[in-house]
Amino acid sequence: MAYLKPQSWRGGLRMAVLGWALSGLVSVATAQPAAGPVALAVAPSAWYVQGVSALGSPQNRNFISNAGFVATEAGVVAIDALGSPQLAREFMQEIHRVTGKAVTHVIVTHYHADHVYGLQEFQRAGARIIAHRGGLEYLHSELAASRLEASRTELAPWIDAQTQLVPADEWIDGPRELVVGQVRFQLMPVGPAHTPEDLAVFVPSHRLLFAGDLVFRGRVPFVGQARSGEWIAALTRLLALDVAVVVPGHGPMTRDARADLELTRDYLAYLRQTMGRAAREMEPFDAAYARTDWSRFAHLPLFQAANRMNAYNTYLLMEHEEP
Repeated sequence: MAYLKPQSWRGGLRMAVLGWALSGLVSVATAQPAAGPVALAVAPSAWYVQGVSALGSPQNRNFISNAGFVATEAGVVAIDALGSPQLAREFMQEIHRVTGKAVTHVIVTHYHADHVYGLQEFQRAGARIIAHRGGLEYLHSELAASRLEASRTELAPWIDAQTQLVPADEWIDGPRELVVGQVRFQLMPVGPAHTPEDLAVFVPSHRLLFAGDLVFRGRVPFVGQARSGEWIAALTRLLALDVAVVVPGHGPMTRDARADLELTRDYLAYLRQTMGRAAREMEPFDAAYARTDWSRFAHLPLFQAANRMNAYNTYLLMEHEEP
């Protein structure tokens, strides 16, 4: 997922390998319980389930991301599919318990494992999967295959030989309006940012935004090899929407949309400011990292696990960006 020039965005395997553990695709030892998805109301006929604030592990079953759903007269539209087939099955059971209806569509915000390893269960149940075409290259890449193979070992038994990467039934290239049961869903391509295929989902009737991993709330974001400059621009674009409620890709929902969008934006901007200056001045990364004041963000969950890698990847990115 590197964005180094002149390579394609899927180049830079060395950088990607460095980021695997932080992205939640490779497990680490944690003490999180194996809790299941529980629907939390966010608006009339809209809910989400909230993953734990941790890296993926067998103990938490890779339940580290959020997913949402909106009930309509014609069925349920889900946003993302969680991080394992078993979680997806439990998610569908929870959707049916709450709404009494079946899922007709699944909108994929991006093809990171903690959001898509459950897709095969929705496909098996007959739901139509919609995603941005930018995910196709990753889906068929060596990196995706390697990550899945690693997850079959590191996240066993929840990810196993039967876990597969599932393509969309409909790949979109630009903005798309989906209408189900008279409810409008605005599918907004906002990548390349966190990934090349980022989709935000806005439900105007609910003033509800499913932001995917453009927003991490209550924890340090996983930056990886993201295009952080474009990510900041995408957040600015989302700030212009008439939003009352935001469901982030990670962390609790918020009714203070501006503050939480701005926190993610400010963190990314600070990484670019500090690491960009170090790269321009050819200061060694270790020295730059040590002298940087991280106090504004150091209290956030996963700071110790993620921040150094985020800073390192941003340092490499800034070395290769045009002046």
